[in-house]
Amino acid sequence: MKTPEQGLADTYKEDFIKFDLATLSYAIQNKQLSPVAVTRQLLKRIEEQDGKFNSFITVTAEEAMEQAKKAELEINDGKIRGPLHGVPIALKDNIYTKNIATTMGSAIFKKYIPDHDATVAKKLKEAGAVILGKLNMHEVAYGTSGDRSFAGPVKNPHNTQKITGGSSSGSGAAVAASFCYGALGTDTGGSIRIPASFTGIVGMKPTFGRVSNYGVFPLGWTLDHVGPMTKTVRDNAILMNVLAGYDENDPYSMNIPTEDYTALIGTDIKSAVIGIPSGEFFKSGNPEVEENYIQAIKKFEEAGAEIKSVNLPDMEEILNAFRKTLTSEAYTVHEKRLQDYSDEWDDEVKDRLFTAKDTHAKDYIAAQQIKKQANRDFEKIFKEVDIIVTPTVPILPVDIGQREIVLNGSAIHSSLVLNRFTGPFNMTGLPSLSMPCGFSESGLPIGIQLIGKPFDEANIYRFASVLE
Repeated sequence: MKTPEQGLADTYKEDFIKFDLATLSYAIQNKQLSPVAVTRQLLKRIEEQDGKFNSFITVTAEEAMEQAKKAELEINDGKIRGPLHGVPIALKDNIYTKNIATTMGSAIFKKYIPDHDATVAKKLKEAGAVILGKLNMHEVAYGTSGDRSFAGPVKNPHNTQKITGGSSSGSGAAVAASFCYGALGTDTGGSIRIPASFTGIVGMKPTFGRVSNYGVFPLGWTLDHVGPMTKTVRDNAILMNVLAGYDENDPYSMNIPTEDYTALIGTDIKSAVIGIPSGEFFKSGNPEVEENYIQAIKKFEEAGAEIKSVNLPDMEEILNAFRKTLTSEAYTVHEKRLQDYSDEWDDEVKDRLFTAKDTHAKDYIAAQQIKKQANRDFEKIFKEVDIIVTPTVPILPVDIGQREIVLNGSAIHSSLVLNRFTGPFNMTGLPSLSMPCGFSESGLPIGIQLIGKPFDEANIYRFASVLE
């Protein structure tokens, strides 16, 4: 990726479509590129090419052009709002947008038009971003494959036979296909990080409560996170700078000061300590995933970090507690809808929702006790290490519609594999980022997951920038 300082003497001759967000922002603010021209070109690209990937549900071409024209006038007048001014972004379709359809990837909501913006959408607009439209997603965000939507499955830009991962499937595909310079996703059990891993981009699940969920359709109230998905680590931090902050409209929002999430990017990690989990839980089911993970660890070590084996709390127990919490909360969110719209659900999503119909309160409460203890255990671990590093997903992207996976010689349902390494950190609420760490021999991206202590996103970006 180019840095903003490189090679902009003749920007118009460059393929700005492939720029990262930071490079584009630099060119726009220095009046070397026009937000109107960029937006027009992206809309043309989406119209001509998204038929292959199905990443958008709604393209807001008219509104985007109006926003681009307004941004251009302001920039030409010297009224620059910040690095997102004039930059085209897209939103997952469970993030409310005033007067624009927000479908949740579900036939039940295909005509739903919110009367207000989600806080994150409002923040992007205030930052001068150009909103290109709403991105496809797994129905009601309840799936890790990203191939169940009333609008059809999203296809992986690296191989259109393969899943993107879900539920922020369109967000992953749109960034990877260079349809936008950043996207917002939501993550309840890995729904930002899984598609980030499978499409070869950067995705951050911030600390729970760091980014407002107000105006984002819920799946699991105590597990839901909104976060940025981008081509690079710096781009991701730039978006986090806009998204983060306390919101009194969100009862789970944490009133803790934000910081400049780009501040530590490029600083060294000499003498920093990276925790590598001992035990079998994070052993990958795919040799290529394991090999690229080990190579990434070596790169950290070469950069001067100390690599330390750490004993994590019982991850199987935390994973099971996460799944009990997710199924219970998701069923509660949709209980009445399951009765009122019984014929309009995707069968797989509906069946999954009903698995929690007879869950007892004692099981849910037991899961919350496990969560409390896990957070205490991780607090102790983060006194010894700066971050923890794991693979993001145990396997490579599977075929669209494929549900049976052979893992360590046994057949297992894909839903039990895809969020295995990510879901526990929704339960604890710890910030975690997925970024590319290599490719398989068949050309499929492989991701690595960096987990930090609460509200330590800037430090995660520091380590990620070194690996990048």
